[in-house]
Amino acid sequence: MDEARARDVLATAGLARDAELLALGENAVFASGELVVKVGRAAPELLDRAGRELRVAGWLEKSGVPAVRAAEPEPRSVDGHPVTLWYRLAEPVRPAEPGDLAALLRLVHALPSPSFVLPRRELLGGVERWLRLAGEAISPADAEYLRERRDGFAAAAATLVPHLPVGPIHGDALPRNVHVGTDGPVLVDLETFSADFREHDLVVMALSRDRYGTPGSAYDAFTSQYGWDVREWEGCAVLRGARETASCAWVAQHAPSNPRALAEFARRVASLRDGDTGVRWYPF
Repeated sequence: MDEARARDVLATAGLARDAELLALGENAVFASGELVVKVGRAAPELLDRAGRELRVAGWLEKSGVPAVRAAEPEPRSVDGHPVTLWYRLAEPVRPAEPGDLAALLRLVHALPSPSFVLPRRELLGGVERWLRLAGEAISPADAEYLRERRDGFAAAAATLVPHLPVGPIHGDALPRNVHVGTDGPVLVDLETFSADFREHDLVVMALSRDRYGTPGSAYDAFTSQYGWDVREWEGCAVLRGARETASCAWVAQHAPSNPRALAEFARRVASLRDGDTGVRWYPF
């Protein structure tokens, strides 16, 4: 989905076509007055996910966990696209730090399951869709390689024994999904909330340290605030490898229309093929 299509959806929904674009990735995110509007791709499963994200927001509010708040309780379906409305947060007072994220994860990981069903964290579930969207922009050999990695890590993950109790997780636990306002840090981007190994939320920062340039001191602050380092767990390498595979395929979906995405995909898949865990990846 490109920006022009997302703006058409905004107009059909009766929202301002000229809203400010904040982000264009898995969703198109716009600022419109006091609201933030998220426009998803046209897929039935994404409408279900949008509805669950809104229920998660309401549950976190009742549970006292600082998080973004929904402006409407149900998603709109506009020409097959899920559209959700959120209250806009004030400008951040500073960038979020790994310690801010760790403090919020401690709150989330202490919660019992909500009254509605949270799915398992299907970390590798989007790989096929992302590769299909990449189409001929990537080589068939690279696509098949990622499918084989997906299947191998899925099988390995099925045998893991967690160190922490299983329960609610954020699912994409990075500082970019924390907003620090005048009242402190709040969680944003709730669409990947799941019920699964808590280790999923911790492996993200371990991978960020290894691949995305997060300083060792910042990672140490994260583990100190959370109270445990997931790298001590024997299953860490499996979840890390699964997330690397998913992250590589995620970039591929943007390759047909974005040369930067194609270059980043090439960097990532080459490092996986070479088994080089130290090659720097760049956020996209």
